[in-house]
Amino acid sequence: MTSVVGGKGGKASGKVKSTSRSAKAGLQFPVGRLHRLLRNGNRGLRIGAGAPVYLAAVLEYLSAEILELAGNAARDNKKSRIIPRHLQLAIRNDEELNRLLGSVVISQGGVLPCSKLLLLSLVTLKSRSNHRSSLCKNSPQ
Repeated sequence: MTSVVGGKGGKASGKVKSTSRSAKAGLQFPVGRLHRLLRNGNRGLRIGAGAPVYLAAVLEYLSAEILELAGNAARDNKKSRIIPRHLQLAIRNDEELNRLLGSVVISQGGVLPCSKLLLLSLVTLKSRSNHRSSLCKNSPQ
């Protein structure tokens, strides 16, 4: 058995490339930055090693979900670029995201298109004379 003089005992002589915690977890969001922000945001609290990984995974999932729905809205409008209007349509048409982001105002997002039953043709109104609810999902009845 030969001993290595001047090197690190038991390690290979080549440099080992360090991997980030995001890469170890298979995430795109920065785990180290989230850990630092959690530590600096709450004075006097200890943050476990798994908390920023979990937070990064949740944020990445929510971002991917919103971007997928916004991409579908952009494709439906025959556009190749997502604009705030597409984000607004994606969030407000999804029940769970609308509940989560209900109090959020998206700048340049516009409003959802809403057709009231009273604004439709009179033929439709006569056929449904006893049904007076609106066709909008989010409007009060």
